[in-house]
Amino acid sequence: MFLFDKSYRLKNFGYYILGSFILIFFSFIGQLPMIPFLPTELPSPDANPMDLFKSIPSNLRFFLILLSFVAVVPGIWLVVKKLHDLPIMSILSGRKKIDLERVMFSFMLWGSIVSAFVFLEYSLNPESYEINFKLKEFLILAVIAILFIPIQTSVEEIVFRGYLMQGFGHWLNSRFMALFLTSVVFGSMHLANPELTALGYEFIFLYITVGFVLGIMTLMDDGLELAIGFHAANNLIASLLLTADWTVFQTESILIDISEPSLGITDWLAPFIIYPILLAIFARKYSWTNWKEKLFSKVR
Repeated sequence: MFLFDKSYRLKNFGYYILGSFILIFFSFIGQLPMIPFLPTELPSPDANPMDLFKSIPSNLRFFLILLSFVAVVPGIWLVVKKLHDLPIMSILSGRKKIDLERVMFSFMLWGSIVSAFVFLEYSLNPESYEINFKLKEFLILAVIAILFIPIQTSVEEIVFRGYLMQGFGHWLNSRFMALFLTSVVFGSMHLANPELTALGYEFIFLYITVGFVLGIMTLMDDGLELAIGFHAANNLIASLLLTADWTVFQTESILIDISEPSLGITDWLAPFIIYPILLAIFARKYSWTNWKEKLFSKVR
């Protein structure tokens, strides 16, 4: 298992805490370019501070948000190579190099599933959606999304399913606790997202569930490739195909959901039906075995 390879001379958990603060610092540096574009004061005393970001044109705002993830890339190299003295592949994959076929298979499979659900929802309830296609704005959005979302989602997977899972696993000597804690931390990092205000804090369960699914992919497949492909497809569709004024990605997408925010049946289908089917497809294609050992055994 690449995260818990016994040949690695891993340092104690304090180094992972320090490394996490270094990564947060690099993320903060990446957010600094947004400051000149923010208004100096709220439009009204009772306005939400998050409304400051809405004053920035959507494509520029989207670019600046993604830029903060680009800034984390050198931070990952610094933390892994210099702080921990480990090879970069120690938090990427158990294979000699990244398996792009796995990335693309996961990307295409999950992208097809999500796109199908979007078009099904639109066909059944067209009154709930507004066509927002504006060629110039969409093309700019597409360039930004295609170039930067794979970086954003890869950074998140490397940090959560790579770096932190490795740290938690060795600290607690438990693969499952590493899976559980990284999923909870991943969900908690989305607490500030506007979806939670619109849909209620039970929506955090869905974020944590996504964390579990991505973690299971990583542990069972001995690499981040499937998780990276899934995450990239999910966020590309969320930015290009369908957004709403209560989602974290408020972009110049093709469709805008104008319905009253609510958790529908499709939201609950994902964790209980769609994700298990997805994992079963991966398990069959990549011949996953020893589930108990890979998910529940001790690390040392």
